[in-house]
Amino acid sequence: MQIVPLDIQAPHIEWSALMPLFLVVGGAAIETLVEAFVPRASRRPVQLGLTTIVLLAALGSVLTGWTHAGYKLAGVGSLALDAPTYATWLLLLVFSLGTVALFAERMGGVQTSFVASASTVPGSPLEQEAVEAHQEHTEVYPLLLFSIFGMMAFAASNDLVMMFVALEIFSLPLYLLCGMARRRRMVSQESALKYFLLGALSSAIFLYGIALLYGASGSFQLGAIAQAVMGVAGGSRLLAAGMILVAVGLLFKVGAVPFHNWTPDVYTGAPSPVTAFMMIATKMVALVGLMRVLYVALGGMRWDWQIILAVVAVASMAVGSIVGLAQSDMKRLLAYSSIAHAGFILVGVVGAFTVQTGMTAGQTGSVSSVLVYLAGYGLATIGFFVIVLMVRKAGGESTEIASWAGLGRSHPALGALVVLFMLSFAGIPLTAGFTGKLVVFLAGWRGGFAWLVLLGVIFSLVAAFFYLRVIVVVFFRAPGEQAEDVEVGSPSTVGWIVLVVCALGTLALGLFPQPIIDMFNHAATFLR
Repeated sequence: MQIVPLDIQAPHIEWSALMPLFLVVGGAAIETLVEAFVPRASRRPVQLGLTTIVLLAALGSVLTGWTHAGYKLAGVGSLALDAPTYATWLLLLVFSLGTVALFAERMGGVQTSFVASASTVPGSPLEQEAVEAHQEHTEVYPLLLFSIFGMMAFAASNDLVMMFVALEIFSLPLYLLCGMARRRRMVSQESALKYFLLGALSSAIFLYGIALLYGASGSFQLGAIAQAVMGVAGGSRLLAAGMILVAVGLLFKVGAVPFHNWTPDVYTGAPSPVTAFMMIATKMVALVGLMRVLYVALGGMRWDWQIILAVVAVASMAVGSIVGLAQSDMKRLLAYSSIAHAGFILVGVVGAFTVQTGMTAGQTGSVSSVLVYLAGYGLATIGFFVIVLMVRKAGGESTEIASWAGLGRSHPALGALVVLFMLSFAGIPLTAGFTGKLVVFLAGWRGGFAWLVLLGVIFSLVAAFFYLRVIVVVFFRAPGEQAEDVEVGSPSTVGWIVLVVCALGTLALGLFPQPIIDMFNHAATFLR
């Protein structure tokens, strides 16, 4: 019998172009070894330094690749290194550096926001021993890097299988991080379990949608799916079903209605640094992934998915704005604020408005408008969560809104920052939030959805009420019983730097938005 040799060729890997991904996942692997071999007393400074170096190196590699490497499909066509990818990576790494500062803060003394030993029973003697020994969960740093790696791969995915794998890579560390809060341990563990169960369900729905799209097109590549869509006259039920299921899986990560039920409980129970990271990073990559699938693979079904997303946008704006009015906990209020913001961003996505390089000044397409919105939203989110960590009671964060009464009068600088970030969340002029809402509403308007923009403006006014209520409490309410023994902690030098940078960035993007808009206008075209 003649043996025929197999002609198997090694895949070509674009090592230099993919360096940001290799740096982050390599750093995460090294930090895992640190947990195994470095003594516990030395782990925190080592992990903190490594994480910062890895993120800065990855950020430098992204800037180099964006300006010099050019746009290409990499990893045997599974990753698209295009302008939206580099822009998303840039924002993600910048906000991740701010998140690391939140992870490292010891506002209440010797402990961070994370429990000393997450494997112990809440309130047990073993947990008390870990607290008294000043143990810390330094595993949070490699978990954060693994999640960032998955998010970077997800935002660049040009292949549905790669997108699913990346989704699981960035989700699994978040499930663990959500259950590691130092205070209110049972609530934190409940949030982690809820996020895991509902996340697993959404992943299964997403995977089923991938299978249907593959069955209809014969490929997992977004470009091949687009060709199959264009080749089917009158559409296909299989394609339509796959489109809906894939969109459901992605909208779950966005936190849009009706796939939002996990958001308030998880954001409230998770450690505040993790909540801040999820509010901006998870939402960002999920929206970019959603736009890549819809614009690149399913652009020929635009008239089908636009009306679905329009309904989701209206529902998200309505639920987030109206239910947010009744919230008395700051983190829960921010959770419903996040749902409303998801609806506002989807207005721009629904418009599917595109512009070519060389557009007139101020003309913003859907992709660039979403990136501008996320930049402003991320600055306000990271900055405000530094303040959330500062307001403390009985050794932990005081998130009851009533406990913040009078803080603006006793701490004017802190009150001014609260006002700035709240006004940005509300979309008031001269803040980054106003610039973001303006560009996404313009994209929706130019895309032919004037009625959706009008509803967006109305719900923006409704949502502004609970942001203004926080300002009223901070400046115009006398401290009551709930505000007794509330203290304002002083963050570390790095924490102050993050807070000041976020405040200045929020003002700069509101007062001088054109450079950022122009930069993202030139990062608005997906590779096909």
